[in-house]
Amino acid sequence: MAQNGSNSTVKLLGAWSSPFALRGRVALHLKSVEYEYIEEADVLNSKSDLLLKSNPIHKKVPVLIHGDVSIFESLNIVQYVDESWPSKPSILPSDPKDRATARFWAHFVDGKCFESIDAVAGAKDEDGRMAAAGSLMECLAALEEAFEKSNKGGDFFGGQNIGYVDIACGAILGPLSVIEAFSGVKFLNPDMIPGLVQWAERFTAHEAVKLYMPTVAEFVEFAKQKFNV
Repeated sequence: MAQNGSNSTVKLLGAWSSPFALRGRVALHLKSVEYEYIEEADVLNSKSDLLLKSNPIHKKVPVLIHGDVSIFESLNIVQYVDESWPSKPSILPSDPKDRATARFWAHFVDGKCFESIDAVAGAKDEDGRMAAAGSLMECLAALEEAFEKSNKGGDFFGGQNIGYVDIACGAILGPLSVIEAFSGVKFLNPDMIPGLVQWAERFTAHEAVKLYMPTVAEFVEFAKQKFNV
């Protein structure tokens, strides 16, 4: 177990299907933090009393409970874990400029990328779907360029080790697999974004990720239940 300045218990409230809860699990695994994982059993239809008590504002997973403190929002949780358990490996870069760049791309993922994914999924007609798909491809192309500039010859955005941007980007892989399955469009296309495709394969195969990442079939089945299709 990784050591820090507190002996407080650690719990993570999540849902297996949540790409955002995945971020917390990966961060805790990387830091070798011993914690109790609490699954929201029926996330589509109900919320547990513990979740409502722990996150009364948003009422959603993930929530990290460290002693008597509750931490919300997945990227915030990842930063908290990195700072509270300062043992190696570091998740955020030590250089202030690199940290700022990493935060920019993480927010780009949660903003532009997820907006584009939602737009593809929610398009009402073919014209709207094509426009949304084009916007999503632009987002992925931007991530491809960011990866090439930041990997320093390594396998990940953070270089040789999984870092903050990797954990942020990893959250889009499940939703991407779902819209690929429903639309028939291959967004992670090795002919267009080869670096990002290879990165995705390495990320999902990493020991800190593969234990918690659902299969494509599981993601698709969950989406069918969620959207009644």
